[in-house]
Amino acid sequence: MERYAEATKQTYEGWEEFYSRPVDEKLSFFKQKGRIFDVIFAQQFDRRFLDDLCDLAEKIRLLAKTKMGAQKLSSLLPHKRAMLYFVQPSTRTFLSFQNACYLMGLNVSESRGTSTSSEVKGESPEDTIRTFASYVDLIISRHPEAGFAEKTAWVLNQTERPVPVLNGGSGPDQHPTQALLDIYTLQREFQASGGLDGKKIAMVGDLKRGRTVRSLSYLLKNYKDVTLYYVAPEVFRMKDDIKFFLKKHAIPFHETDDFQSVMPMVDAIYMTRIQNEYASDPKSETETFPAYHFKKEHLAKIHPHCAILHPLPRRYEIEVAVDKDPRAAYWRQERNGMWIRAAMIAHVFHVDQEILAEFS
Repeated sequence: MERYAEATKQTYEGWEEFYSRPVDEKLSFFKQKGRIFDVIFAQQFDRRFLDDLCDLAEKIRLLAKTKMGAQKLSSLLPHKRAMLYFVQPSTRTFLSFQNACYLMGLNVSESRGTSTSSEVKGESPEDTIRTFASYVDLIISRHPEAGFAEKTAWVLNQTERPVPVLNGGSGPDQHPTQALLDIYTLQREFQASGGLDGKKIAMVGDLKRGRTVRSLSYLLKNYKDVTLYYVAPEVFRMKDDIKFFLKKHAIPFHETDDFQSVMPMVDAIYMTRIQNEYASDPKSETETFPAYHFKKEHLAKIHPHCAILHPLPRRYEIEVAVDKDPRAAYWRQERNGMWIRAAMIAHVFHVDQEILAEFS
């Protein structure tokens, strides 16, 4: 039987002090030349950036539909290399980032687990990341440890070879590029009704551990007159840090455990699964909470324009019969991730203006 060495614990002077700061005080550290360099938090994005990035994603989408357009995109970054470091199980985020890189012409390497790296020999995660940075120009990480992407970027930005880090999910804290694709999806779904401003949005299910709803909540502060409805059983209610953030920014929100009462009130319903992989004993959480499932019969209760989203994977919280309804946006939402992540990569490597020039 293979035996793995215990991971080396390295101490970085200044890290604990930096990590403990409020997020707003840390954002400038992840910029270079006045632009976002590392994508770590949803709080890095303001309204202008979101509008510009969604527009850029639309332009990339249009270019990719033609042979000449696709060739233009793939000619932009063939001299760059990306590393997909995904040590937490993932299908959608991995494939979305991988294909976004291919769209932009990047060469891609991947590591899907620590068992294939020198971490089995006891190498620290920080040294593993610095090894990747020796060979590539972009690191995209997904890790079960909260704060991992932030520490990775913090360490690299103090070396002679800083490379951008994109957070593809870091423990239960944040998933900023998922929030970007959620915003992009909502904007597209509400094109005919004035965009996201003034909309009422319900988030349903495991809000306590759902990093997607946490990150999306941060981003929604950038839109006017948005109202949030947090729908969850008591045990999975949204954490206080998000509610404090909303109160600080005067964003109205309501908490309830009555899903059906909220259905007719909202413009979008964001469903989530019960994330029992974060439980101390996952087998102990066998309850699927059927009161928080969206069923075919519920389609008659919601607005004709109401968009139904889900970050996927789903379990029982949306019936398959709902998929055929035009308001079911979650499969469109999944594809949108590739376009918005390609736009983010284009921004990080300063080729966004070359793309926009194709439409001038």
